[in-house]
Amino acid sequence: MNYNFTSNYQAIVIGASAGGMDALRVILSSMPNDFPVPVIIVQHLSPDKPDHYLAEYLNNRCNLNVKEADEKESIEAGNVYIAPAAYHLLVETDRSFSLSVNDKIRFCRPSIDVLFESAAEAYSTELIGIILTGANSDGAEGLKTIKESGGLTVVQDPETAESNSMPRSAIEACDVDHILPLNEIPGLLLAATMNNQNRLTTVSRGSIRHANPEGGSDEDQI
Repeated sequence: MNYNFTSNYQAIVIGASAGGMDALRVILSSMPNDFPVPVIIVQHLSPDKPDHYLAEYLNNRCNLNVKEADEKESIEAGNVYIAPAAYHLLVETDRSFSLSVNDKIRFCRPSIDVLFESAAEAYSTELIGIILTGANSDGAEGLKTIKESGGLTVVQDPETAESNSMPRSAIEACDVDHILPLNEIPGLLLAATMNNQNRLTTVSRGSIRHANPEGGSDEDQI
């Protein structure tokens, strides 16, 4: 598939809810260990999950370093950052993290909208925003903000989502740049980040390397 990208993307933000753990595994296991931009994730999890559960699950199934984000931590390439349970995760304009226990947004904390809107302010046209499977509408307004800021917007095709409410809400909220089956999202990310500005990139389907195709699908309740 051919993609023509015009920005030098510096960060990726991903929002997921019901069914998201397996979807995140599919995407992150396809990223090489020298993937050149940081990935920042809000995944809604059941409150009965132990601390660091998602970070440890994904860290065992991909090539990148996966960790929970810390207060005032600088955002660096080669890392996947997970929003800690019960905290909103924000990106500051100096491209560091802050954590908040402010009220839930649309019944969610962490909120995908909070992450996306703050990241759009920090990264503007250099941001990629992705909405994956989920059973609510969190992230739709945040993705719209990324679009309005000139970033790249991607939504999992609702037909391939375990729960299609979040993808459908995002598609209704803004003119999404790419609506893709889950297994095509890694190819887009590799294409968007591997080349210089304005260079046409071709990534062939089926060429993506997976760290652990047998990674299992330990699932979350959202």
